Amino acid sequence: MGLFTRRSQTSYIQEGATATADLAVDPALAALTGDYVIDASHSSIGFTVRHAMVTNVRGSFDAFEGSLHLDGSDPARSTASIDVTIGSVNTGIGDRDAHLLGSDFFDAELFPLMTFRSTRAAQLGGDAYRITGELTIKDVTRPLSIDLEFAGSATDVYGNERVGFEGSAEILRSDWGLTWNAALEAGGVMVSDKVKLSFDISAIKQA
Repeated sequence: MGLFTRRSQTSYIQEGATATADLAVDPALAALTGDYVIDASHSSIGFTVRHAMVTNVRGSFDAFEGSLHLDGSDPARSTASIDVTIGSVNTGIGDRDAHLLGSDFFDAELFPLMTFRSTRAAQLGGDAYRITGELTIKDVTRPLSIDLEFAGSATDVYGNERVGFEGSAEILRSDWGLTWNAALEAGGVMVSDKVKLSFDISAIKQA
């Protein structure tokens, strides 16, 4: 059952009158309404980019923080905010990470944060949702939509109420001014413009 799923209850008026549908919110789902903080130690933000036209390079940002407001009665009122530390980029190769942090790519010394601020949210059906907002990289802010799947809710061994989401999005890095590349002798380029983003989020409800 989706996080914000509404059950349809149909009530029928006297014979000859019009039937009307009344949407009622599932109390168990409405109970999830509240403010949450992302637990970075149990979450991940990753990316995948095509390299030399033949393989994928995967990486992650290992330092980030964020908050969610979930509205179990009206998903459109849910919000998300995430701040990512660019200096935490990790592809497993130190020289490559240093190149990404330099002026050819993120220019992390001048622009230490990548941010996302939601502007709207919608349920697509079942456990599927889409959150749309503004992604800022360096000095460029552009719209981004992230497709999310609600992974469930639980109370952990420490008594924390948690919710989980898995999400993905695709961007063209050139839209944010990340245009560095190198031509290959056989044709094509060293780094694809398309970047796939992935999100695995665990968030803790605040008192």
